[in-house]
Amino acid sequence: MALIIDLKPGEKILIGTAVITNDNQRTRLHISGEAPILREKDVLQEHEADTPCRKIYFLVQCMYLARNPREYHPKYFELLKMIQTAAPSTAIFFMRINEQIIEGHYYKALREAKDLIQHEAELLAAAGIDMSDQSGHA
Repeated sequence: MALIIDLKPGEKILIGTAVITNDNQRTRLHISGEAPILREKDVLQEHEADTPCRKIYFLVQCMYLARNPREYHPKYFELLKMIQTAAPSTAIFFMRINEQIIEGHYYKALREAKDLIQHEAELLAAAGIDMSDQSGHA
């Protein structure tokens, strides 16, 4: 079954290691195969990974796009331990993310990591820390 993606004019999509930029009109793509696919709005650049949970998202994104996702596991699990020690309320999010990683479902883990970022934003807001001026798509 093909994945159908509608692209706005100028929108970018990552397919495997290739970045594809749409021209100046809407386009509908039918994509078959097993290549990792990310829309531009879901891509987090390394410099945008400016909080611990955004770094988690970035590492899961790297796993999703990598030929050998396990090379990112040590950094991921080290950061996970630090975050859970500082914010035990993140445990449920990491349980969900880890479940997807163990199954090899890195795209689903990425979606779960978005929820973790939202939780982090709520924790920071409750602590009076405003991150709204920070860039980042995820």
